[in-house]
Amino acid sequence: MQNQNDLETRATESDNQELKLWLRLLTCSNLIENRIRSYLRIEFETTLPRFDLMAQLAQEPKGMKMGDLSERLMVSNGNITAITSQLEKEDLIVRIVNKDDRRSTFIKLTPKGKRQYTKMAKAQGKWLEQMFDGLSPTSSRSLYKSLADLKKRILLNDEQ
Repeated sequence: MQNQNDLETRATESDNQELKLWLRLLTCSNLIENRIRSYLRIEFETTLPRFDLMAQLAQEPKGMKMGDLSERLMVSNGNITAITSQLEKEDLIVRIVNKDDRRSTFIKLTPKGKRQYTKMAKAQGKWLEQMFDGLSPTSSRSLYKSLADLKKRILLNDEQ
């Protein structure tokens, strides 16, 4: 049975190299993301969107406006509201009304949220190390540089 996440199997011998490369990149990205999702669910009973939201808040100790959070995570305000409601019920985040503009709310990790995020981030680091363990440091650096070059090229094409 074919793995649904292995988009690379869609390519044929006669397809061009760029299509094969794109499908391989997409497959690797999907496999990594799905494994992280699974580990977060199993070990922390949480989801990747919740982890991502907490990761953004961990970078902003003073908190973030909900609109800024939604923009940074590239999801709707409704998605942010739903996730923050769940996290607030678990005392992982707190909502603070903006004194200058009562229509806007800041979201901030609680001390419990900071501890939980730190545990999850440490575990995520180990999971990624395990997944990339087969790559030599030289291969890893080379792949990183190649992907940076690809990213730069794509962004340059967008500007034209």
